[in-house]
Amino acid sequence: MSEHPPTLSTERLVLRELRLDDAPAVAAGAGDPRVARYLIQVPSPYPISLARRWVIARTEWWSLGRGVTLAVAWRARPDVLLGTVSLRRYARDRRAELGYWLAADAWGQGIATESTRTLVDFGFRELVLARIYAQVLAGNTASMRVLEKLGMVSEGVKRQHVRKARRLHDVVLYGLLRAEWGPGDDDDDR
Repeated sequence: MSEHPPTLSTERLVLRELRLDDAPAVAAGAGDPRVARYLIQVPSPYPISLARRWVIARTEWWSLGRGVTLAVAWRARPDVLLGTVSLRRYARDRRAELGYWLAADAWGQGIATESTRTLVDFGFRELVLARIYAQVLAGNTASMRVLEKLGMVSEGVKRQHVRKARRLHDVVLYGLLRAEWGPGDDDDDR
């Protein structure tokens, strides 16, 4: 595996390596109360010092074989962070957990669907994953729609699974198998 994660792109977006200088945008975007309320492990406000530690940890994932986190940006403005997408890899089981967030001003433009679709495709084709799943706080209907557009199906609810804002919340589990993703080689011996 190379030292740096790949850069992926679509017609509108670039999914590039996360950099330490993205930390202020991570803190501002993910820490925005409108965004943080849907993120299982992100506080609001989100101190830049914590965002820096998060960026450092996530940039190490690739070289350690633990997964990949990429910054989402417009192709025309690759230095302006819109959010992040990630696959946390569990190599032995050939599965990964999909995670993502977008700054509130990037909502409603199809960016979440476009960026997650690109990373899921990379996960199945290049990382040869057998399964990709996601966990969503119950009530985050916009994120559930994104996952359903990817072809993920709801696999159940983890009741009162996570504590956020001083109360317990249900988490909905979504999953997608490589064989369900589309054309490709489904050889399980890899």
